[in-house]
Amino acid sequence: MSEISPASPSAGAQGPGRRSLANLAARALGVAVALFVIVGPLSSLVIWSLAERWNWPSTFPQVMGLRYWSRMLTGDFLVPLQRGVLIAVIVTVLALLCAVPLGYALARLRFPGRTLVLLAFLLPQAFPQLPVFASATREFYRFGLAGTMPGVVLIHLVGALVFAVWTMTAVFRSIPGHLEEAAMNLGASLTRTFVSISLPLAVPGVLASALLVFLYSLDEFTGTLLVGAPFITTLPVYMYTASIGYEMQIASVTALVLMVPGAILLLLLERVLKAEYLAFFGQL
Repeated sequence: MSEISPASPSAGAQGPGRRSLANLAARALGVAVALFVIVGPLSSLVIWSLAERWNWPSTFPQVMGLRYWSRMLTGDFLVPLQRGVLIAVIVTVLALLCAVPLGYALARLRFPGRTLVLLAFLLPQAFPQLPVFASATREFYRFGLAGTMPGVVLIHLVGALVFAVWTMTAVFRSIPGHLEEAAMNLGASLTRTFVSISLPLAVPGVLASALLVFLYSLDEFTGTLLVGAPFITTLPVYMYTASIGYEMQIASVTALVLMVPGAILLLLLERVLKAEYLAFFGQL
């Protein structure tokens, strides 16, 4: 019988080494694809925002500069920016005034139709926004709210309350109920318990809900275009009108400006949105 020679140590060492190289190559490829998908469109926006003259068939702009960025300091750009921020602040305040007490009631009280109330706030997001906002626009014209600031604020609230109510309901569900029971056993009323116990513990959730609503309102386009245009213009509508007019430089500058507050607020949201809030979304 022939003897079976033992495997050489070098062959065994090459196996894990090759696997680690393959894993490293796969990770590098994944990072490259992710960078291409994310950085590719961003680089196109940056190039277009700096292009003062870019004629076909040139691969890159013939003239580059900051002429279109300087238009940020003009009223043509600042008015939509200031109006959009003002609308977003108003929508955030109104949404929280409605969502905080309603979220607390939905989290603590058990009453018939509670699930239907929660589902009702999902209806604006359950269907395509265009037909929902188009049907609402007809009513806004009937009551004289089209083309006005209150009309745009109301159409923003249609979508903003979805984020605010569901977030605040999950936040109050995550607060241990025995803390409120202890306060009530010591003689505190329901209002005092809410103000002194529940609301302070819910502050991170209130901030998270405010950031979500503010970002939604700042970037909302469809309702603003249907209800507010041409009298009420925000940055998303301004970017749309610039793009359909083939003013790619203005549209690119506007898109980059809109991305900055979004990126900053999302980083803040990651800091204040606790994991237990997300866990209770599935238990509402």
